[in-house]
Amino acid sequence: MPTNFTVVPVEDTPISNPDYDGDIVKEEDKEEPCTAAGPSSGDETPRETSSLISTDHDDSIYGKNMALYEDEMDSTPMVSSLLNKLANYTNITQGVIEHEEAESIDGIQKVTVNAPQMGTFIGVFLPCMQNILGVILFLRLTWIVGTAGIVDSLAIVFMCCSCTMLTAISMSAIATNGVVPAGGSYYMISRALGPEFGGAVGLCFYLGTTFAGSMYILGTMEILLIYIMPEAALSTEMQNNMRLYGTCCLVIMTLVVFVGVKYVNKLALVFLSCVMLSIMAIYAGVIQSAFNPSNSQICLLGNRTLQRSWFDKCAKTELINNVTTPTKLWKLFCEGGIENATCDEYFTYNNLTEIPAVPGLFGGVISENMWGHYGQYRTIIEKKEMSSEAASDNAKYTNYVLSDITTFFTLLVGIYFPSVTGIMAGSNRSGDLRDPQRSIPTGTIMAIATTSFIYLSCVVLFGACIEGVVLRDKYGESVNGTLAVATLAWPSSWMIVIGSFFSCCGAGLQSLTGAPRTLQAIARDGIMPFLQVFGHSKSNGEPTWALLLTAAICEIGILIGSLDHVAPILSMFFLMCYLFVNLACAVQTLLRTPNWRPRFKFYHWSLSFLGMSLSLSLMFVSSWYYALVVMLFSGCIYKYIEYRGAEKEWGDGIRGLSLNAAQYALIKLEEAPPHTKNWRPQLLVLLKLDSDLGVKHPRMLSFASQLKAGKGLTIVCSVLDGTYMAREADAKLSEKNIKAAMAREKTKGFCHVVVSSNQRDGFSHLIQSAGLGGMKHNSVLIAWPANWRQAESSLSWKNFIETVRETTSAHQALLVAKNIDTFPTNQDRLAEGTIDVWWIVHDGGLLMLLPFLLRQHKVWRRCKMRIFTVAQMDDNSIQMKKDLQMFLYHLRLDAKVEVVEMNARDISAFTYEKTLVMEQRSQMLKQMQLSKTEREREAQLIHDRNTKSHVTLTDKVTPTSDRVHMTWTKEKLISERNRQREAQITLRDIFNMKPEWENLDQTNVRRMHTAVKLNEVVVNKSQGAQLVLLNMPGPPKNKGGDENYMEFLEVLTEGLDRVLLVRGSGREVITIYS
Repeated sequence: MPTNFTVVPVEDTPISNPDYDGDIVKEEDKEEPCTAAGPSSGDETPRETSSLISTDHDDSIYGKNMALYEDEMDSTPMVSSLLNKLANYTNITQGVIEHEEAESIDGIQKVTVNAPQMGTFIGVFLPCMQNILGVILFLRLTWIVGTAGIVDSLAIVFMCCSCTMLTAISMSAIATNGVVPAGGSYYMISRALGPEFGGAVGLCFYLGTTFAGSMYILGTMEILLIYIMPEAALSTEMQNNMRLYGTCCLVIMTLVVFVGVKYVNKLALVFLSCVMLSIMAIYAGVIQSAFNPSNSQICLLGNRTLQRSWFDKCAKTELINNVTTPTKLWKLFCEGGIENATCDEYFTYNNLTEIPAVPGLFGGVISENMWGHYGQYRTIIEKKEMSSEAASDNAKYTNYVLSDITTFFTLLVGIYFPSVTGIMAGSNRSGDLRDPQRSIPTGTIMAIATTSFIYLSCVVLFGACIEGVVLRDKYGESVNGTLAVATLAWPSSWMIVIGSFFSCCGAGLQSLTGAPRTLQAIARDGIMPFLQVFGHSKSNGEPTWALLLTAAICEIGILIGSLDHVAPILSMFFLMCYLFVNLACAVQTLLRTPNWRPRFKFYHWSLSFLGMSLSLSLMFVSSWYYALVVMLFSGCIYKYIEYRGAEKEWGDGIRGLSLNAAQYALIKLEEAPPHTKNWRPQLLVLLKLDSDLGVKHPRMLSFASQLKAGKGLTIVCSVLDGTYMAREADAKLSEKNIKAAMAREKTKGFCHVVVSSNQRDGFSHLIQSAGLGGMKHNSVLIAWPANWRQAESSLSWKNFIETVRETTSAHQALLVAKNIDTFPTNQDRLAEGTIDVWWIVHDGGLLMLLPFLLRQHKVWRRCKMRIFTVAQMDDNSIQMKKDLQMFLYHLRLDAKVEVVEMNARDISAFTYEKTLVMEQRSQMLKQMQLSKTEREREAQLIHDRNTKSHVTLTDKVTPTSDRVHMTWTKEKLISERNRQREAQITLRDIFNMKPEWENLDQTNVRRMHTAVKLNEVVVNKSQGAQLVLLNMPGPPKNKGGDENYMEFLEVLTEGLDRVLLVRGSGREVITIYS
């Protein structure tokens, strides 16, 4: 987007050649005859009018004191006229790409040719099945069905499976839009949404996979310690046992992965077989229960479920040798013998009932399990359909089956969702597939459809076959410590127990294998510097450091000690990942980028948007505080990559979205000009470059950043003389140097260097065409040509004056910084001082706005603002001050006001003297073609003469020759004497020209008088100011007086350190209205 331009001087053109004598000047630069320019003469374009401009002034009022600004009066009123019209004041609206393939030195792409042999079933379908089916199916699905009921459970499963199905559709579109190397979802998201989103979501996917490893290890330990070897528990507190054994299991699994992933891959088929056999055993058990229900029984006291592990017979007494003997169950509730026993009141009033744990498919329990049975922590699990006698609440709760957690719908969503993750397994193996463009969509969607059918059918079958109190019994305490789903299995419950154990082990190993590789892929991309160490690997490619970090994070999950508490955490990370997969597909589809050509055609942006919305909803439904934490974490990673990360250009969708948004905004901006309340200086900074193509005045960039503070548009430009074909390398080097200077000075904006036949045309083109659409500059910032008197040719100041004229014609404001090298840097802090505004004429209020903007920056923040205005002899200075104070009050500006009275005095001899010297020099330059050395001597002499105040001209001028240190020869001595004699004659003839003062151009005399008197007042009041802002008078309409205009400005600003000459655009830029 060509909104950044730059203007640069050149050293090798004829104009900058030391031997060039300055004769060559463009035709339009030559002096034109003095003609009176009428209002429509075309020499100056009429400026925009405002409600504050008045042209009914009297020349006698402005007279000699304001003659310097007399050409401005038609368009810019005096401040006194402005203050008289405050009542009528209104604000009127004026109408990388970074290629992923490595390239060889000669530019030919290296294409690694592999021989993949895996098809859809082996390469995608089975890995996805293995990752999706696992611990939740065997350990928690029965509990979810019993707690939530069949209806709510179907809703939970349907929502989660729909989320993964929609995500799979989006993922299939992204995965078939090119090759997906290692990294899986991280690669897809980062290349589709950019490094910031990719890094944030990549870390979410990594942490989700890592915590999934914690969940699988905790599931493994739960099966081992509760259902296989309960006697192995070392502590009465189950969580402590889980932490201890889980840590040991993590160490063993980490060592297995560290030794080599090949062993994990060899065991993957065994683990998958265990999963499939376990599921087959469940379906076989359902069929068997329809004809021959299981003989497993549960014991109820009243309607309360008892822990079967404490007794063997569900009876209060038993007959042994014809003697009624209390059972073990009796002893749990009673103390003493049968005759004098003291029993629990509930135990006394209620009878024991034994019912089948698995009534079978036609047992009629489906109606009881249709609706939810949510409860509080440590609530006794009861069969509501059975009656019981009420009793005092002094029951021994240790004998009953209790709920170990407060249950509600959203909690169950968070616990269940990890059971549907693992859909990325196929895309991670794209490099090993025979036809990934076909296998990834087909295999992934088939796997999700198959697992969704399994989950939905299991919900219905569990609710139809298993007793409700057994379903709600999370750890199988009512069935003598048997896994609830195992009570349904056929031919043996051990098929489920052993199968689920090895399934959890395999899933844990897969997580510890995949997570380090995801972290390694992120680290090797270099988008997060603090992760670089984790990009290293062993000689065989194993990510050792990434594996150690993964094990450490996995240990954090194990120390939580509860599968129910870990599951919602990894749900958040996976849901965040799925959200951005859907977002990536939606963005790419809506942008319709040329590179978006997925082979998978069954996608639509609305499906992606629905999947994104569902993912976000499930995050907050599961756990709103976990959702906020994960979103905050992702936001921090995003900002970190944006601030510190390496610059990557992956052709991502977010960049395309930004371009579309920028295009839309530019079109909207062009519909109407900005309102006065929204006006701020949009700067075009015209820079000069030195001989090495470096920035000559870097303080220009500092001042621009202080004035803008990163807000609005800044275009930094320069011009090189020549042709682009010849200076292309110089132009690129210049642009690089300017960008480096902008970075050092913290200037935010655009930069460009253009090559033009000469600098004047280059500046003109930039002023006309810089910017794009509604984002165009409205102000031009340039530096004062400091050594214009000593310049080799007149082009320096002629280009400056033409720039002033062109900005005026373009209705743009002009800021001219004099002594720019003395301006403060961004590191300076001005502890005290003032910013003085000399408000001579009102041309839109820019003089008022600039100090306010500067004081927003920390460099100028402590400076006070003072406003000076000039009162003529016919003005009431007291009333002017009151009016100005009221005006500033309405503008909400805090400034000290002072009105300076300038009485009409006679024009002093000093003014005539300055005018005489100025015209003599102008006449001399027109009549004589001086050599370079003579011009420098004469110009320096006149400059020294001008700096002396009120010195009478003398006819005796003795120029001081330079001392030349060299080895003299006779020829050199004669040549030097002739040169000095010629110079003395030239200067003597010049200063013997004594035109009478009355023959001087009276317009120049009056303008010089204004410059001298204003300079005296400004120096007197503002010599110690940190910055002086002053209305810049316009150049003469007649180009014949251009060199005199430069003299007027020199005299006006003489004796001031930092000066900013301001020439407004004529439109209102500040308003008193809200």
